[in-house]
Amino acid sequence: MLPARRSKKWAERLWMPSILSPIISAFKIKELRRKIIITTILVIIFRISAHIPVSGVDLQGLQQLFSSNQFLGLLDIFSGGTLANFSIISLGLNPYINASIIFQLLTMISPKLEALSKEGETGRQMINQYTRYLTVPLAILQSIGMFVLLKNQGIITQTSPLQIASIIVGMTAGTIFLMWIGELITEYGIGNGISLLIFAGIVSRVPVVLTQTVSVVDQTQIINILLFLILGILTVAGVVFINEGRRQIAVAYARRFANGKGSDSGAQTYLPLRVNQAGVIPIIFAVSLVLVPSFAGSYLAGLPNPGLASIGRLLAANFNPGSLVYNLVYFILVVGFTFFYTAVIFNPTKVAEEIKKYGGFIPGIRPGVQTAAFLNYIMVRITLAGALFLGAIAVLPSLASSVTGIQTLIIGGTGLLIVVSVILDTAKQFESKLIERSYDVFARK
Repeated sequence: MLPARRSKKWAERLWMPSILSPIISAFKIKELRRKIIITTILVIIFRISAHIPVSGVDLQGLQQLFSSNQFLGLLDIFSGGTLANFSIISLGLNPYINASIIFQLLTMISPKLEALSKEGETGRQMINQYTRYLTVPLAILQSIGMFVLLKNQGIITQTSPLQIASIIVGMTAGTIFLMWIGELITEYGIGNGISLLIFAGIVSRVPVVLTQTVSVVDQTQIINILLFLILGILTVAGVVFINEGRRQIAVAYARRFANGKGSDSGAQTYLPLRVNQAGVIPIIFAVSLVLVPSFAGSYLAGLPNPGLASIGRLLAANFNPGSLVYNLVYFILVVGFTFFYTAVIFNPTKVAEEIKKYGGFIPGIRPGVQTAAFLNYIMVRITLAGALFLGAIAVLPSLASSVTGIQTLIIGGTGLLIVVSVILDTAKQFESKLIERSYDVFARK
C-alpha cells in the first residue's frame, strides 16, 4: 500500500491532463491567481454589458436586418453580438482601434510624435493618452452614423433631440467603458486586454453562427461543411506555424581581457526573428479599415441626394464581404499593416547598436551600419512570407464561401486568425509569468 500523500500524487500524474497542469500550477500562485480572476471578472462584465440595449430601438426588426445583411452580420460578429442587440457598447472597440491606427501613422510622419515615442514609457503613455482623447470624437461620429443608418431602416423610432442625444452619448460612453476594461485587463490581468475582448466577442458568436449554418444547410451541402472544417483545421495549423516560425541569427561575442589575461573564450547566442513579428494587430487594423467603405456606403445609400445615394450603393456593392474588391483590399491591408507594424516594433538600427554596445557581432558582418542593413534585409524577407501567408488565410474562407454558397461561415478565416493568435500570445505571457515565478522561487532558495 502506498502512503496517502504518494497515492494522491500518482493519481494526479495519471488523471490530470498535461494541458491543465500550467493552469493548476498558476492557481497555486497568489499573483497569477489574482490576475486570472481579474481577467475573468472583466470579461464577464463585458459580456453582460453586451446585453444591455439602448432605449427606443425595435430589437426584433434590428435582428432581422442584421440576419439579412451580410455586412452588418459580419460587423456584429466582430462586436460580439452587441450590434444585433444594439447594446450600450454596440460600437465596440472600433473607435479606439481607428484612433490607434491614426496615431501610429502620425508617429511615422510627425517628428514631434516620433521623438515622443522614443522617450520610453513616459512617451508611450502620453501617446496612449492622446489616443484616448481622439477616441471620443471618433466614437461620436460613428454613433451618429449608426443612428442615421438604423433610422433610415425604420429601426429607431425615437427622434426627439433629447432622445437622439441620449443614444449618441450612451454609445460613446459604452466605447470609453470598453476601452477602460481592456486597459484594466492589460495592466492587472493576463494578456492584451483589447485583443482579449475582441477574442471573447468572436468566441461568443460561434454557437450562433454554427446554429445558423445547421439551419440553412441541407444534405447536399454536407460535403461543403466538411471542406470548411478541413479548411479551418489547415488555417489553425498555418497560423500556429507562422506565429511560431523563427529565423535564428547567430551573434558572437568577442573574448574579453582583464589585467592582460583572457577572462572568457567568448560566447555565441542567437537573435530570434519572428516570421510574424506583429502578431494579431495587423489583422485587427485591417478588419477595422476594410469595413469602413461598407459602413459609409450603407449610410450614403439612405440619403435623399441621388448622387450620394448612387455612390453609397456602389460602395456597398463593391465592398460586400464576398466581393472581389473587398477581398483584394483586405489582402493588401493585411500585408501592408504587417510590414508597417513590424517596422514600428522592430528597429534594425537600434538592435545593431545594442549588439555592438555589448561587444557582439554577426559572423561575417561588420558591426554597426552593415549589421543594421543585414537585419533589415532578413526582416523584410521573412516578413514578406508571413504577410502573404496571413493575407491568403484571411481571404481564403471568404472565397471558399462564395464558391460553396455557405455564407454563414464567411467569418471563418479572419475569426480564426484573431482567435488563434490571441490564444498563442496569451499562452506565451502566461508561460513567461510561470517561468518568472519559478526563477524567483529558485533565487530565494
